[in-house]
Amino acid sequence: MKKTILYAAFLLAMAGTSLTSCEDMFGGFLDKQPSNELTEEQVFSEWKTTMQFHFDTYNFLRHGACRINNSWMDAATDLAETSYASGGVRTSFNIGNYYASSAAAELVDTWEHYYRGIRKCNMIIERIDNVPKATDDSQEKYETDKKNYKAEAHFLRAYFYWEMFLRYGPVPIVKEVLDPDGDLLSNYTTRPTLKEFVVDFVLEELKQCEAGLMDKETSTNAGNQGRINQPMARALYARIMLYMASDRFNQASGITWSQAATAAKGFIDTYGSLYGLYTTDTDASTRYVNAILKNAHDGKNNEVIFWRNDVKVGFGAIYNDTPVGEGGNGGLCPSQNLVDMYDMANGTSPFTGYDDTGAPLYSIANAPTINAASGYKDTDPYAGRDPRLKATVLYNGSKWGNGTINVLSGQRDNPVGNANATPTGYYVRKYIPENILDDNHTGTNYRNWIIIRYAEILLNYAEALNESGEGTREEVLNILQPIRDRAGMTAKLINRTDLQTKEERRNFIRKERTVELAFEDHRAWDVRRWNVAEEALSRSIYGMNITQSNGSLVYTRKISQKRVFTEKMYLYPIPEGEVWKTSIDNNPGWN
Repeated sequence: MKKTILYAAFLLAMAGTSLTSCEDMFGGFLDKQPSNELTEEQVFSEWKTTMQFHFDTYNFLRHGACRINNSWMDAATDLAETSYASGGVRTSFNIGNYYASSAAAELVDTWEHYYRGIRKCNMIIERIDNVPKATDDSQEKYETDKKNYKAEAHFLRAYFYWEMFLRYGPVPIVKEVLDPDGDLLSNYTTRPTLKEFVVDFVLEELKQCEAGLMDKETSTNAGNQGRINQPMARALYARIMLYMASDRFNQASGITWSQAATAAKGFIDTYGSLYGLYTTDTDASTRYVNAILKNAHDGKNNEVIFWRNDVKVGFGAIYNDTPVGEGGNGGLCPSQNLVDMYDMANGTSPFTGYDDTGAPLYSIANAPTINAASGYKDTDPYAGRDPRLKATVLYNGSKWGNGTINVLSGQRDNPVGNANATPTGYYVRKYIPENILDDNHTGTNYRNWIIIRYAEILLNYAEALNESGEGTREEVLNILQPIRDRAGMTAKLINRTDLQTKEERRNFIRKERTVELAFEDHRAWDVRRWNVAEEALSRSIYGMNITQSNGSLVYTRKISQKRVFTEKMYLYPIPEGEVWKTSIDNNPGWN
C-alpha cells in the first residue's frame, strides 16, 4: 500500500486537533504519532508503530466548541444565535443553506472525516492479530493489549458510524480496508435499512466489544485516561436504544420504550456505583459549572463517562465566545427561548406549560403565559430562577471576569457600533472557564468535551420509563429528582400538580433535558428524534432588550432572528462529490 495512505490520515487527524497535543489530550498514551513516511506494511510490522497508529484514531473524536467555522451546533437550534456574521451556522443552517461552504466542517467534511476514522479502525481489526509482540512485553500484556485495541477499534467504528447516521441516515457499512487511491465507495452504493444499520450493526458492535475493553479502574491508571472502557460502550448503547425507541425511529427499528428503559437501567445497575452526579462544591451553581469544567482524572469528576480530553487552553481558545466587554468576540449567544425553559429555584414553573419541544407555550404576543403562583416577575426576570441558568447564561447583572455584564445600549457589553455584541441580550457561560480571564487573560484551564455524562443516563431512563408506561408517576419523577437536587432545587417534583399525565411529564422531561444538557450538542438531535424539529428549529429566536426608565430597568422581548427549517433538513444532503462519483441515493429532498 502506498505511503500516501497513512500520510493523508495523519494530516486529517492533525487538522482536527489544532488546539491539542496528543500527549495532553489523552492522558499521555498518545505521546507519539507514527511517521507519515511509513507504509502500511511498516506500521504493522512493529508493535510500537501499530500502537501509535491505533491511538491516532482517537483524534477523530470531535470537540464541539466552535466546531462549525467558529460557531456551535446549538446555534443551529432554538437555544442560541451566533453574534458574528462569519459564524458557520448563520450562513448555513439558520437560512436553510445546507450546501454552504462556511459550514463545510459539519455539512460536508463529516462524511470524509468519519470514513477515514472508520478505515483506521478497519485496519486495526484486520491486521493487529498478526503484529509481532514487542520484545520487552510479556505474553500476557501482549494478549491483553491486542484484545483492548481491537475492542476499542470496534467501539470507535460504531461511534463514528452512529455520528454519520445522525446526519445522513444509514450509510454504506464498510468493514474492509479500502484503497484510498482507488474509487473508495464505488462498490458501496446500496444503503442499508435503518434496522440493518443501527440495530443489526452498530448496537451489535457495542454489545460485542464491551467485554474486550478495559474496566473503569484500569482506564483511570496513568497513561490510560481517556481510553475507551466498558462503561462507555454500555452508555453509548443506552443512548442509541433511546433514540431507536423515539417517535422518528421506533417503527423502522422495532425497539420499544421498554427496551430503552431496560438499557438505561442496565447501565445504572452495572456501572452506577462507579459514577454519579458531581456534587463536590457547596454552591449549587458552582456544582453545575464544575460538572462540566472539571475533567474525569485531574478534576476527579465521576460524572463524566465518555469524553474527548483537551489540553489546558488560554484566552485564544475562548475568545470567540467571550463577551465583547471582556475583550471577546461575542460568539454563542443564548436565546430567550432557552432562558424561558428554566424553572424557578422554588421548583415551580414560571409559565403555565410546555409544548412537545420542551419550550414554554407562547401566546400570540410572543411571550409565555406567566404562572402567577411561581413568583416570577417580568420586571425582574432572572430573580429566583433555577441556579443552572446562572451557570449556563451570562445575563445583565451577572458578575463575570473583570466586571459585570451590562447589555444596555451603549454600555460595556453592547457598545454602539460593535457588530459582534450579543443580538439576544445574553452571552454563554457554560464551557467557558472563567479563570482563564485572570491576570489580564493569561490564565489557563482544561476544557474537555463531554460526549456522555451520568446526568444523561438518568434523563434517558426517566424518558424511556415514562413513555413505556411501565413506571409510576412517582418513579419517573424520582429519577429526575437528583439532577434537580444537585442544582439546588430540592422541592420535590412529586408534589407538583402540573405533572400528572404522561403527556405533561413528557414535555417536562424534554424541557429538563434541554436545560441540563444545553450546549452539549444534544438539542439538534433530540428534536429530530422526537419528530418536532420543524416546530423547534423554524421558530423565531427571541432575545431581550433592556432599557432604563426612571431609574428602573425595563425588559422587552424581541425577535432576534428568523429561522428556516423544512422536513428535508432532518438529514443532511450527502456531499455532492460522493453522489457524483458513486451515484449513491441522496437523502429525500436533496436530489
